[in-house]
Amino acid sequence: MPLAARAQHRQGMRRLGVLMSGAQDDTDSAARIAAFRQGLQDLGWKDGENIHVDYRWGAGRRALIRQHAQALVALAPDVIVASGTPAVAALATLTRSIPIVCAMVIDPVGLEFAESLSRPGGNITGFTFVNPELIDKWTALLREAAPGVHRAALLYNPERNPWYESFLRKAIAVPRSVAMKLVPMVVGTLDDLAIRIPVLASTPGAGLIIGPEAFVRGHFQQLAAVAAANRLPGISVYRQFAVDGGLMSYGPDTLEIFRGSAGYVDRILKGADPATLPVQAPTRFEFAINQKAATALGLALPPTLLAAADEVIK
Repeated sequence: MPLAARAQHRQGMRRLGVLMSGAQDDTDSAARIAAFRQGLQDLGWKDGENIHVDYRWGAGRRALIRQHAQALVALAPDVIVASGTPAVAALATLTRSIPIVCAMVIDPVGLEFAESLSRPGGNITGFTFVNPELIDKWTALLREAAPGVHRAALLYNPERNPWYESFLRKAIAVPRSVAMKLVPMVVGTLDDLAIRIPVLASTPGAGLIIGPEAFVRGHFQQLAAVAAANRLPGISVYRQFAVDGGLMSYGPDTLEIFRGSAGYVDRILKGADPATLPVQAPTRFEFAINQKAATALGLALPPTLLAAADEVIK
């Protein structure tokens, strides 16, 4: 290509940054990026032709997420996609001018990323992941699968997710359709799991709830194994928990969220103001049950519960 033509081609190239809170080798993250790329391509954006995409992976580490956020802002892209609340939080302190499309963010209004869901009012918009109201669904499903459960621990790591305590307070305050006591459980290492899960299990009627927590995402097999060893029924927002031997998972369709994020990128690149694009909540959810785990726990799952599942892992 002649020099002048190459220069013109570069001038027409838009630049996009993508900051993922998780690890690059994570199966779910890879599927989400694939859905996002396909969404961009379906809208006419082809990486290397009319858009250049810089990907960064935080691997669940706050310091690394912050480092990548600084590097992406320094590149001055047209838009940044931020996956996960830690990524959005890091970027929110660095720029108020670069549009940020958040994917899978928690409580954007409460954390002051947006003035309201209907009209964010700043440079951040996108898609939420887990709302406090989802706690009611988790407790109801857990009770239906394991009627004896009346006390559930919610796992989280305050060092990686300092915002999580605010989310838990709101979640615990939400009225629920079944009576179940919710207790926070801090876990930051595999040793924490090995020590605290048996203590929880020593109390009759205990169960587990695994919400949006970066630490557990890298340790589903260990978490499912220690829960099974202590005969603790559990439910997670992440499907991988059920795949790796946990009892159940119920959470938003994250591929749909990433396809929607591609749509928001397209709209912003074409001139839309992120301040006026509403923050959207998930509309599709996926429910998976591990039948083998249920059998090992001695649970006879109701036929209606099995029929409601999108996937029964046998």
